[in-house]
Amino acid sequence: MSYEVRQTRRFSRQYKKLHDNVAADVDVAVGAVAENPAIGERKKGDLAALFVFKFRSQGQLYLLGYTVDDDVRLVYLEAIGPHENFYRDLKH
Repeated sequence: MSYEVRQTRRFSRQYKKLHDNVAADVDVAVGAVAENPAIGERKKGDLAALFVFKFRSQGQLYLLGYTVDDDVRLVYLEAIGPHENFYRDLKH
């Protein structure tokens, strides 16, 4: 049984700016995370609650940041974007 997926405002704003072919790859990545939230890598330090799932689209590495609430089986999509400045932008 997969987890329910919710988007934060930050994620939805970033998602709207993506090209259609990249957005399709993001949809596949979100489906994989919903099926198995442990698939991502857990971060440390300031971002300890965050998981990051890495995938390639159009020859570029993209990161999908999300948090998980196991009690209610929810995955909160926090951010999406290329690796460049991804973590710096999340801390703000």
